[in-house]
Amino acid sequence: MPEFSVVGNVDPFLHVSLKKGESIYAERGAMVSMDATLELKGEMRGGLLSGLARRLTSGESFFQQTMEATHGEGDALFAPTLPGDLMVLDCGPRQFRLNDGAFLAAETSLQINIKNQGLGQALFGGTGGFFIMETAGRGKLAISAFGALFALDVKPGNDVIVDNTHVVAWDAGLTYNITNATAQRGFFSGLVNSVTSGEGLVNRFSGTGQVMVASRNKTGFAGWLASLIGVNRG
Repeated sequence: MPEFSVVGNVDPFLHVSLKKGESIYAERGAMVSMDATLELKGEMRGGLLSGLARRLTSGESFFQQTMEATHGEGDALFAPTLPGDLMVLDCGPRQFRLNDGAFLAAETSLQINIKNQGLGQALFGGTGGFFIMETAGRGKLAISAFGALFALDVKPGNDVIVDNTHVVAWDAGLTYNITNATAQRGFFSGLVNSVTSGEGLVNRFSGTGQVMVASRNKTGFAGWLASLIGVNRG
């Protein structure tokens, strides 16, 4: 099977080694370099409907890259669009749900499906709207994040609260609910206090598993850049 490894310390690469006949798929534009023994092509993985679903519901590319070792074994390097960390997850007994932009690459034995989530999570969660991505099958999955990645352990009786904008991926078996970041009685009083504290609404994860979180907030960073552009124009 293809070998996945993360190489480099700052803004690392995903290094993939393939034996002849093996293949993987990756997010469009992720390939950095590859041996001439490998063949790269773009395709609508899963067909037209799956491509549309990825694009419209999770913000992923309509087309994806498929790389196959057609002429012999070879190596390739991949990198995400945003600067940050990478992590390789083993799927099979454990399956994962992914936030927008988390997918980088996977073995072709692993599928990434679109799943609907509850109304509360869709309206307030910041994790893909009414739909999110979920893995199925067996194989390696590489995820990326804006900033550093860290895995938080969730255990029975020890819920974990994460700011919505920092969630990257989580065990599919975990239960998650939207709540206020601060301890206030009543939804609206808690909401006001959460907003004034700068944290807003958060995801509360319970059960057994892990939540992968990013150190950077894409929304906050985009707002910061916009403010600088506004100052310079002023």
